[in-house]
Amino acid sequence: MHVNLILDRVFYFNTMRQWAVAVGIAAAAFLVLWVAQRLLLGRLTAMARRTATGVDDVVVHLVSKTRLYFLAAAAIVIGSRALTLPPSTDGYLRTAFVLVLLAQCGRWGVAAVNLWIHRQAVRRTTHGDATSASTIRAIGVVAKLVLWTIVFITALAKFGVNVTALVTGLGIGGIAIALAVQNVLGDVLAALAIVLDKPFDVGDAIVVGDVQGTVEHIGLKTTRIRSTSGEQIIVSNGELLKRDIHNYKRMSERRVSFTTDVTYDTPPDLLARVPVILREIITAQQPIRFDRSHFVSYTDSSLRVETVYFVLDPGYDRYLDIQQTINLELLRRFAAEKIRFAHPTQTVIVRGAGAPPLGAA
Repeated sequence: MHVNLILDRVFYFNTMRQWAVAVGIAAAAFLVLWVAQRLLLGRLTAMARRTATGVDDVVVHLVSKTRLYFLAAAAIVIGSRALTLPPSTDGYLRTAFVLVLLAQCGRWGVAAVNLWIHRQAVRRTTHGDATSASTIRAIGVVAKLVLWTIVFITALAKFGVNVTALVTGLGIGGIAIALAVQNVLGDVLAALAIVLDKPFDVGDAIVVGDVQGTVEHIGLKTTRIRSTSGEQIIVSNGELLKRDIHNYKRMSERRVSFTTDVTYDTPPDLLARVPVILREIITAQQPIRFDRSHFVSYTDSSLRVETVYFVLDPGYDRYLDIQQTINLELLRRFAAEKIRFAHPTQTVIVRGAGAPPLGAA
């Protein structure tokens, strides 16, 4: 009887019995949510281990970052449904839950950004591209700053603060800053494009316009290239992406085309031997894929044979070694078969004062 009197006592518009039921519902809801999170995390982790995709790994990471305070806030909201609360209190409770939800969404966003940064940094560090990994981390800091700014503005709006002026001010200020530092901002966005699209990596041999060398560093504003003559060339990322980039490190094979000129007094039968000789010399080299060799044209001072082959090793030194061997062997074969190389010549005809014109009988 004494217990019933206590349970029937009214406290803040509800009996103690209703409060006890609400607390029990909240505790049960918290326990169910926590067990559901553990079970879901275990099932998703097992599933992620059996697949090669990265989406399930992201889901597992986000579920693992769900905090207990979010589960507790959700459980309190569920338990409060068993109570009769004033509209103002109910509104405060909903606002508090929204703030907790925003904080949890912010943590989910940060977790997703951190996971992406970690994967990109590990991938680039594994390939010896530590500078791009640093750029990725800097971009991640900017992304997290933008994320928390959005969360903060949303929270202010939930508290009834008029954020229109704030958003307008941020927009105008952002435009003014963007106009003031548009070149720097363009280079930063270009760095993001380089990191994501990867037209080249650190260590790649590239040619951009009249710049030729090896990429040493990819920064937020500039890319540093060690030229073939030894000096370091610093190019802004924005200007770099405006030009055609030739990446020789990613070349799987090298196409080589060269011409061989012989003199006009070479007999046709001997001229026909030139493509055959070139084919024999080139096919004896390794690793080579012969393409063609033909007598293609009459020039001002020679008969021209054009030859094309592919070096299956993209290394420039390897190509030079093979071409040197071909050139030396070609000299030996031409000397043995009495074939003469042509060189630019001109024939000057000198006529006396009383000589008849050319073509006259």
